[in-house]
Amino acid sequence: MSAAVRPYIQVRTMRPADLQAVAEVEIASYQFPWTLGIFRDCLLAGYQSLVLDASGNISGYCIMSIAAGEAHLLNLCIHPSCQRLGFGRRLLVDALGRAREMGVETAFLEVRPSNKIAIGLYRSLGFRLIGRRPSYYQADHGREDAVIFAATFSDAK
Repeated sequence: MSAAVRPYIQVRTMRPADLQAVAEVEIASYQFPWTLGIFRDCLLAGYQSLVLDASGNISGYCIMSIAAGEAHLLNLCIHPSCQRLGFGRRLLVDALGRAREMGVETAFLEVRPSNKIAIGLYRSLGFRLIGRRPSYYQADHGREDAVIFAATFSDAK
């Protein structure tokens, strides 16, 4: 009989000491990654910045701005080697719970229309398509639109 070892998963507040690991997750995940400086600025700005720690390894992160009863999910990322394990859902549910505790009523996000897995996650958590931002993302050959989703906390699961 074999038993799979499941990692200990913890979602916690991002610390300055996490920035290099967060940037490494970003670089492994995106063709046009955020820089270490952008992540540092998010911490300095006081954005809700969380990491998903899997047995001592930063395997994902989430950054949200919160103001005036609204949250804007700026970045949510799980390292490619850890995708499809429920880590993204765990991180997003935790982030939305924290936002709700801070009095947020509505959460917004943008995502590439080509990112079907992320869109499926967002829809499963009560996000609804509300619009499109033309030429929002850098792409191989020019720009790619973003689709905009929103969830109200009476809707979000």
